[in-house]
Amino acid sequence: MARPRILAAMSGGVDSSVAAALLVEQGFEVVGATMKTFCYSGEGSHAKSCCGLDGIVDARLVAERLGIPHYVFDVEEEFTRDVIDDFVSEYVRGRTPNPCVRCNSHTKFGDLLRRAEQLECEGIATGHYVRIERGDGARLLRGRDHDKDQAYFLWGLAPDVLPRLHVPLGELTKPEVRARARELELVTADKPESQEICFVPTGDYRDLLRTRLEDRHPAMEPGPILTEDGTVLGEHDGYAGFTVGQRRGLGGGFAEPMFVLEIRPDERAVVVGPRSSLEMTAIRVERPHWIGAAPAAGDRVAVQVRHRGAPLDATVAAISAAEVLLGFDGAQPAAAPGQSAVLFEGDVVLGGGRISRVVRPAPVSA
Repeated sequence: MARPRILAAMSGGVDSSVAAALLVEQGFEVVGATMKTFCYSGEGSHAKSCCGLDGIVDARLVAERLGIPHYVFDVEEEFTRDVIDDFVSEYVRGRTPNPCVRCNSHTKFGDLLRRAEQLECEGIATGHYVRIERGDGARLLRGRDHDKDQAYFLWGLAPDVLPRLHVPLGELTKPEVRARARELELVTADKPESQEICFVPTGDYRDLLRTRLEDRHPAMEPGPILTEDGTVLGEHDGYAGFTVGQRRGLGGGFAEPMFVLEIRPDERAVVVGPRSSLEMTAIRVERPHWIGAAPAAGDRVAVQVRHRGAPLDATVAAISAAEVLLGFDGAQPAAAPGQSAVLFEGDVVLGGGRISRVVRPAPVSA
């Protein structure tokens, strides 16, 4: 009996190529889909980006190799509204966004599901390194290979996605995926991974801000570099060029290295201090989204505040529909507001949200 028809997202990279190939091997009727976002311009720098014109060509070549149909869907309007506009507005607010999380939560999976329904597909598939546990509901788990795990990026998935989502790479490592691609003689087998933000092909997000913001926008205008006590140390050329934890670009001449502790958009100020001041004991997470049941106050959880960061032991100190307060067991290196905080129970993703504020240790009295 024929297995269900699946719409597989194909970016033109090795991961999504092998995911589609594995589904074909498993007997699914696979349809390939590539999304046309802001990145698809005729400029050479865009063409070589992770979502560029080369990606369309490579995805189509892989589809031909696998003997499956391939479609290109235009989501430029949605991507610009949900991802790029949000990216710019977050930097204006003095925060540091994560556009991949935003894309997955608001554009990619929702559009893929809509297209799947139009093409009479029963499910969708991606090349993410995560697992799905099915049973009494569906649960999202870390990929078996924790070095490549991408669960951090998927905490915002809508409830209707998981039951219909296939992730064939969840039990594999990256070397195993590359080896499989070579066996299948896929054109993407040795394609390097893209590291840049797809809609910032220059590698400098400030270039995008300059094109998207009006002339002399406060976020890109000079302002003071301050210490925590308000002492002016110098001047920066735009607070949007800084993020909490940053050291580069602050100049020298200090008794010890200085790091960005806080950004104050209303004052156009960047607050700096020594590494010892770059700590947090708790974070506030705004508008949390849960995959399944929400945790309760007092629950113990693991919290990941950076894609490559180790999970941190924490307690849910307070929780509401609007916000979660998470207290860490000890002081931790401060995270940047705007980044994602993802809650785990073991390998299971509970949900997450954006960090709205970092709570620092109380100053020690003399």
